[in-house]
Amino acid sequence: MRLLKLKDDGEFCLVEFVGDKIPQYAILSHTWGPDYEEVTFKDLVEGTGKRKAGYQKIRFCGKQAADDDLQYFWVDTCCIDKSSSAELSEAINSMFCWYQNAAKCYVYLSDVAQPRWKPAFRKSRWFTRGWTLQELIAPLSVSFFSVEGERLGDKESLEQTIHEITGIAVQALQGCSLSNFSVDERMLWAAERKTKRGEDAAYSLLGIFDIHMPLIYGEGREAAFNRLRRKIKRSLKAQSPTPSAAFYSTHEEDSRRSIHGRRQFDISTLFCSIVLC
Repeated sequence: MRLLKLKDDGEFCLVEFVGDKIPQYAILSHTWGPDYEEVTFKDLVEGTGKRKAGYQKIRFCGKQAADDDLQYFWVDTCCIDKSSSAELSEAINSMFCWYQNAAKCYVYLSDVAQPRWKPAFRKSRWFTRGWTLQELIAPLSVSFFSVEGERLGDKESLEQTIHEITGIAVQALQGCSLSNFSVDERMLWAAERKTKRGEDAAYSLLGIFDIHMPLIYGEGREAAFNRLRRKIKRSLKAQSPTPSAAFYSTHEEDSRRSIHGRRQFDISTLFCSIVLC
């Protein structure tokens, strides 16, 4: 795992850790702007990128980590060398665990400003993106910040509001094992979330289902979901040779009620329901 370190002179450097000896770190959750505005791994290595708009988010994360007495932090735009398909595949398959193991997760909301932040919070683009689903669920400590870097609250204090916005079961937000929620319920949480690349709609759910699989960019959204579905079926069959064919759980009915009247949803258009025979 490659982490950023804030040096005494205010600059950043990358430090790579192998194996289990990874220090405590903070992690950033955010929505990407145009690719040319985000600071890449190459930008950091070459010492460029300070004029990019995305540099503000890295500085914010570094400062907040220091305030929380954390020497290291992780930002997806620049801690992964995306020119390496092998490294990108490993990172995406590991990302849920990386967020889960973070000491702190900072959600930087670039479209939420003080002082009247609550209406904007409910409409934030962050709640509509595919990758941010696992970034909300996986970490124990999730704090939300405005574009000015002001803390708005955390996953606990904003729990009911987040549940109303996302339809995610409160128990899941509180850290209950995701295996306690049906496949279709977890898919329901992702129903209206968008990703820039079609395949990422499936890849962003790997951690939600505790699945690992290789990335094949170019295969298309449908093919990626077909592979994910087969992996999930095999995983469920391995866990229980005679699985229940129950379609919805109590949590799922709660989730469906929480979004009733606010948006339309047809799970068959998202995934094709998984019912084991």
